[in-house]
Amino acid sequence: MTDSDYLYDESRAADPVGDDQAAAEAGTKRNYAKVGSGRPSSLLYTYGPGAIMDLPHFTVLPLGLDDWDRVWARRPAVKTIHAPRLLEAVRTLVSPSVDELRPFPWQPKPSTFSTEGTDLGVPARVFPQWLRCSGCDRLAPLPFFDYQNTKRFRPDEAAFEHAKCYGRKKAPVAANRPAGAGDKTPTKRGSRRQPAVVARYLLACTDGHLDEFPYDWWVHQGGHCPAVGAPVLKMVERGGGRGATASIRCESCGARRQMSEAQGEAGKAKLPRCRGRHPHLDGFAPAGCEIEPRLMVVGASNLWFPALQSIIDMPRLREAEKLRDDADRLRAGVDGDLGGFADRLDLLRILLRRVHPDLAERSDAELANLVEISVRPPESEETRQQKRAEWDPIDLLVPEWLYLQKDPVREFHSDARSGLTLSPRDRGAALPTSISRVLAVDRLRKVNAVIGFTRIDELDRVNDLTSRLVPLNRSKYPTWAVATEDRGEGIFLQLAESAVAPWEKRVEDSHLWTAHKEAHRRNFQNRFSETAKEVNPNERLRPPRYWLLHTLAHLLFREMAMSAGYGAASLTERIYAWCGTPNRDPAAGMLICTTASDSDGTLGGLVRLSEPELFARLMDDALHRAGRCSSDPVCARRVPSDPEDFLHGAACHCCVMASETSCERANRFLDRRLVIPLPGPWTDLAFFAPP
Repeated sequence: MTDSDYLYDESRAADPVGDDQAAAEAGTKRNYAKVGSGRPSSLLYTYGPGAIMDLPHFTVLPLGLDDWDRVWARRPAVKTIHAPRLLEAVRTLVSPSVDELRPFPWQPKPSTFSTEGTDLGVPARVFPQWLRCSGCDRLAPLPFFDYQNTKRFRPDEAAFEHAKCYGRKKAPVAANRPAGAGDKTPTKRGSRRQPAVVARYLLACTDGHLDEFPYDWWVHQGGHCPAVGAPVLKMVERGGGRGATASIRCESCGARRQMSEAQGEAGKAKLPRCRGRHPHLDGFAPAGCEIEPRLMVVGASNLWFPALQSIIDMPRLREAEKLRDDADRLRAGVDGDLGGFADRLDLLRILLRRVHPDLAERSDAELANLVEISVRPPESEETRQQKRAEWDPIDLLVPEWLYLQKDPVREFHSDARSGLTLSPRDRGAALPTSISRVLAVDRLRKVNAVIGFTRIDELDRVNDLTSRLVPLNRSKYPTWAVATEDRGEGIFLQLAESAVAPWEKRVEDSHLWTAHKEAHRRNFQNRFSETAKEVNPNERLRPPRYWLLHTLAHLLFREMAMSAGYGAASLTERIYAWCGTPNRDPAAGMLICTTASDSDGTLGGLVRLSEPELFARLMDDALHRAGRCSSDPVCARRVPSDPEDFLHGAACHCCVMASETSCERANRFLDRRLVIPLPGPWTDLAFFAPP
């Protein structure tokens, strides 16, 4: 492809539904198209493009977005997700050519046996493509095995099998062992079908490349079998599938080598050079890769880290932003050259009445201005790279914070376009005075976009975003990005800046904060990517107000779960906590919400807790329980000291830490002693008075 940086063979293009239809026309229908299913949330956070998804009998790797276009091409119209703020962020971080956000190619079925929506799905390839026979340990690539998947409504039974497995060779009975001592005399038997399992070793590097492990090359010490051109390999497991416990044996020449030799720093030197492969793009980097690969195991937690951006959809406040949004809608709604409509506004109105009636009612001057904005050339690559270098994730939070500063004029005050619905709440008399505002978020829409992923290190462990973020497209100029939208409800809580600012200064001057800063520095030194060592750890450390709000949010999770009817794992946090800068006012607040991926959203149990008396009681209970932990006094007195590098203080899974689905920081930056006084030397650092 001319607009791609990858070596790619277009004749191998993935088209599962097309292959399925071709098999049906040839009379060899086998339902090759569908092998499993996953929820949008799992495809977003765990099994997105480039990740390895475990199925009952083998593993698959979802492909990049270029291959999704063949799926969408089967539909006359493609559904899009309206989220202008998020689209702007995606354009900055991915490409200015991105015009729209699309959901995953899926639609609900009206009944279990309905065929509606079978033309939709995420294309994937079997990966890794080396399998091991569970009956005889034969190690071979995919074509050696038979694929079984004939039941359309039982994709869980799809499997690869060794058609002629004769089993493992039995050891001969010892001569000095009496007959009948427990060993059966080896007997001849015929072949039988045996299931094949994934050969679980891979090669990966910190630039995001992933490749099959070269078993033939490995067992022959970097060469080839001296006996035959296509040797018979076997993988013998001896450790129950934990770690690199297998050994590779060549039956043709007798060579044998342990996989444990490839582990650790010493093992890196024995591995081949990284080929620069991106299996989700079915392509290779033309110049290969200079980074040493490392041995990985299928299912490793650091094999895939998604790079996500999300927003709570809220109305725009600035006129320039509203104009940009309307210009995007105009571009998407009119198929053709908008420049040609500059002098034919009457014709443009006729077209707009079908898709965007509100735009059709604009005055001639307003409509002409929108056309002018729509046909402006995209920003230069140099400008985009500069914006990308200066971009801060807080940029997505600031507009939300500013909108939430406006008090709703009435109960259930709703915005027609975003669907956001807010209700004012009085402060309960028993609520701590440092809590200045509470809002009920009766209805909200959260939109999440995937912009890429990393391997081995999370995105916040690197500073060279351009080189480390693995793209989801082969094309340099993608026209869309994948996103999901969830609907739900929540409670917004704001702390008084007049109380937060002096408290934060006390914390920053304390020895406790010095200990947390040093632990954060050690954490980066120990876990930071070797490809991006030039970074100031203090720039990634969240300020004390973030620790305060983050810990308080986790405490509220537990109390809310017992009253709202939702599990604690279904509640999520959105923390608005940053210090003031010349271009940005300080913020100290949080939005605790629960969302669901269906159109109906949630049931209102969380919003009910925002009633003044209920919320005051909830807060009192949360602060009271924060003083007790079944791991105290160890937990209450925990402070990191050299060489410890954990990123929390008085916090553990017994008191504060929450599920991965709830916490936006993976249970980092938590400390109960910043919320309430705990036994120890830093009781004066508590934000709230003793309950």
